[in-house]
Amino acid sequence: MLKGILDGCLLAVIQEGEVYGYELAEKLESYGFEFMSEGTIYPLLMRMQKEKLVTTTSKKSTAGPRRKYYSLTEKGEEELEAFKKRWAQLSLSVNRIIKKGSDQGEK
Repeated sequence: MLKGILDGCLLAVIQEGEVYGYELAEKLESYGFEFMSEGTIYPLLMRMQKEKLVTTTSKKSTAGPRRKYYSLTEKGEEELEAFKKRWAQLSLSVNRIIKKGSDQGEK
């Protein structure tokens, strides 16, 4: 279940601005995804690049090797909007079920 959600979250973070992999992991952690490692993120980014959802640019780093920065393509923007719609419907449905279950437990 988390896989599809994580894809949408990655696209949303990348939409905020060009970002490199480690920075992306840090941003996800700041949103509460403490368990998300770079080892999980990079394969998803590679797949998104193959699917033309993101593009990459190699830039010089102030410390160490060059960094690969990710940004959304038009197709990535479209996929993010589709994800937002799916997420809104899914979260609404799940919340209805959970609320109904907790209402019945109170009777």
